[in-house]
Amino acid sequence: MSVQRHPQRGQRGLQRHPVPAEIMGAAALAAAAILAAWNLSWAVPPLTLFLVLCLAAPFVPGCSFFLPVIARGPSRGNAVALTFDDGPDPQTTPAILKALAARNLAATFFVTGARARQFPGLVERIVEQGHTVGNHSQNHDPLLALRPAARIRQQIAQTQDDLQPRGIRPLVFRPPAGITSPALRAPLAALGLITVNYSCHARDGGNRRIKHLARRILTSIQPGDIILLHDIPPAQPGDLPLFFRELATLLDGIQSRGLAIRPLAEIIGRPVMKTE
Repeated sequence: MSVQRHPQRGQRGLQRHPVPAEIMGAAALAAAAILAAWNLSWAVPPLTLFLVLCLAAPFVPGCSFFLPVIARGPSRGNAVALTFDDGPDPQTTPAILKALAARNLAATFFVTGARARQFPGLVERIVEQGHTVGNHSQNHDPLLALRPAARIRQQIAQTQDDLQPRGIRPLVFRPPAGITSPALRAPLAALGLITVNYSCHARDGGNRRIKHLARRILTSIQPGDIILLHDIPPAQPGDLPLFFRELATLLDGIQSRGLAIRPLAEIIGRPVMKTE
């Protein structure tokens, strides 16, 4: 399927609202210039600090250093949101939907374009059962944010196009592995997408570590959290029943702690998907 042209939206907004990286970069250069007037070696610390921040920021899911990132909601609502990455998948999606339906809960599924194209019926079931869909790139390249801008744009736009025949237009994007970079900013603005990462996850390595998944989340969960889970089979096939048990334990455990599970749109205060 070819990538369609999308309207260019949000470019002026980018120019009017500099991000912390731009502000701190300018400050580091100014400080280095001033300090260099006294001693050239004094210019090194502010530039080094800025470089360290640039190298570390992409790997902090909640960091808005290079572009606006939403990673949690307000704590006053005493609610959290559920998100499932990497699907859909015929081994996991139906069971996840069943578990959510049994508890009358809504979640957001950040799907890849390749899987959405492979399993269109599952995408339709997700939406029919009252859940929302986000863009998680075409092929889940974990280093996508560090690729050239043209590659990033192709991966994100193709996923939008793959979902369009289902009448779905995501308004939120989650970068693979939660990694961000300056190169994401222009493609996302052009496609009308915002970045939504997460604030609570089980450190499951993409369902590679299933044991105690629920406990790892429940020991750290806080009001306003956006919870990261995965909609793919465990790395060990025999762990599939354990995954479903852990999911049930997690869903019940969240509610037993007095936390409501609410749609992502309510937690972040803005829509995450449009139907067309």
